[in-house]
Amino acid sequence: MTFSIIAIVLATIVLATTLFLNSSPQFGASKKAIQTAVVMASPNYKNGKFKNLEETAMMTGFKMNTIPEYFKNGDKAPDFLIPVEKILAGQFSQLNDSLTRITWFGHSTILIEMAGKAVFIDPMLGNVPSPVSWAGSGRFNPELPIDIDSLPFIDVVLISHDHYDHLDYGSILKLKDRVGMFYAPLGVGAHLRSWGVDANKIIEMDWWESETFDGITFVSPPARHFSGRGLFDRNSTLWCSWVIQSDHANIFFSGDGGYGNHFKEIGDRFGPFDFTMMECGQYNEQWLQIHLLPDEVPQALSDLKSQVFMPVHWGAFKLSLHSWTDPIDRLQNTISGTGLKMAIPKIGEGFIMGQDIPKDKWWIKTTFHPQ
Repeated sequence: MTFSIIAIVLATIVLATTLFLNSSPQFGASKKAIQTAVVMASPNYKNGKFKNLEETAMMTGFKMNTIPEYFKNGDKAPDFLIPVEKILAGQFSQLNDSLTRITWFGHSTILIEMAGKAVFIDPMLGNVPSPVSWAGSGRFNPELPIDIDSLPFIDVVLISHDHYDHLDYGSILKLKDRVGMFYAPLGVGAHLRSWGVDANKIIEMDWWESETFDGITFVSPPARHFSGRGLFDRNSTLWCSWVIQSDHANIFFSGDGGYGNHFKEIGDRFGPFDFTMMECGQYNEQWLQIHLLPDEVPQALSDLKSQVFMPVHWGAFKLSLHSWTDPIDRLQNTISGTGLKMAIPKIGEGFIMGQDIPKDKWWIKTTFHPQ
């Protein structure tokens, strides 16, 4: 009798979970929909999954005592509302086409204005990087620099991979009809199509492929990471970094991923870079190979042939065990004396590439910060 009850309970949980996954659009497309002929023909797709260029362990050691740490805030989130600089809609028409402006929206969401176009990278504008609002920690400051409806027409959206903190269902729904083109790694287009994005506006790319849009070239080099939105779709879609080139700028966005040989190959093929947006946050010793540590940033930048950079993947959400300021504190120590220049803008603070870069220590709590 006891065994029967346990079996019924487990079967009910499995059935409920399956129904929830299949009926909730935020999880994206099914694995079957993702497995298009183009995906399955990729040399990076083997035995039903995409593979990193190097052997990559998801976990490099697991400690049971870290599980309860995920549920403690402590210093993993600020105890004050971090500053957000408001963006006025009118400012987007005031930039000379020869200039490039970078605006950080927190975490890995960046708006780049270059060559008269607006390029939005990983537009996660929701409050929680999770398929459901009640799971996961909220944005440190729920205020966005600008309402989504006030954003300019977005010429190109770039997606690095399909994790919830980079590909947000709610944000795509609000943006999709005001975007010219979506460029994404192989398989990610299936998620976009399932959410109503016009298939003619989606270009999926394998590693090293390139596309040109009105004078801007986009290349999708490798990253050392993984993908997946549900319980059974690990590595069904590809992940990548991005090279963004115009006549006046050569920019690199790392996406998520650990250190690897790909950085040098990218630097050799497309460097030197005028500006790099480098993932450095939400790391831990237990997943060393899929996220970059602050101590590894100088070598990665040297490989890329880049001197000026902005750390991303921090400052908006609690997704790891380190203090929320650990990325920036460690980076400042790590790059000291190296000659590297680090831009540290407030969320919403735009700056012109090649001019003075933001350096205010806005993450330090003072009496001037709102309580």
